Amino acid sequence: MSEKPPFVFPKWINKATLGLLATLAIAPVYLIILLGYGANARTLNVGFSPKQPVPFSHALHAGKLGINCYYCHTDVMRAAFAALPPTQTCLNCHAEIAPKSKELEPVRDSDGLGPASKAGLPVPWIKVNDEPDYVYFNHAAHINAGVSCLTCHGRVNEMTQVYQAKPLNMAWCLACHRNPGPNLRPRNEVTNLNWNPNNKVQLARDLGLKESQLPKNLGKYLVKKYKIASTKLLTDCQTCHH
Repeated sequence: MSEKPPFVFPKWINKATLGLLATLAIAPVYLIILLGYGANARTLNVGFSPKQPVPFSHALHAGKLGINCYYCHTDVMRAAFAALPPTQTCLNCHAEIAPKSKELEPVRDSDGLGPASKAGLPVPWIKVNDEPDYVYFNHAAHINAGVSCLTCHGRVNEMTQVYQAKPLNMAWCLACHRNPGPNLRPRNEVTNLNWNPNNKVQLARDLGLKESQLPKNLGKYLVKKYKIASTKLLTDCQTCHH
């Protein structure tokens, strides 16, 4: 009776072994590149600054001229979106100021002073700060909670051309939701990008208190005053994804 032949690995094992070794060698490099790319500014869109159809300077309008954010973004106190200004808002000033400027041609076209095909259409502004469709962000909820425009958009009043100043990713949002106090201020100061919390006279006026009554911790005081939701609720998945 013949002996049972020894087990022989099939030939494809050689290729499989080489594939496994190659994977083990490449995987760490791939992960490093993936994590590095996922965290860099380009991926997070920090600094994203598209050229707009009209070169609107926030540094001039909101900064030098002191036009309040509410004048153009009228819905932020009551709507989820910070609506862009309609053409007529621009023309409230520019019907008289630089009415024939070539840079303002898209505004005049929208108002019906140019090609008939463009009459009544909005100026095609390009959105700068944009969250994915699966993220629910409500401007009114944040503004009414005392979160300033500055917190998410940076010093827009110093931007000649608006750019995305903050990463606006999940980790960045959760850092605030876990500890919202430091980012809160009196509601009437949310659009004041030059607000100074150390000005006790103004702060007392904002809060309707005497200087002697000012809270030691403004953040904790406003969390309670504005009835900010608990950290558990603010960090629940359904708060932003529903």
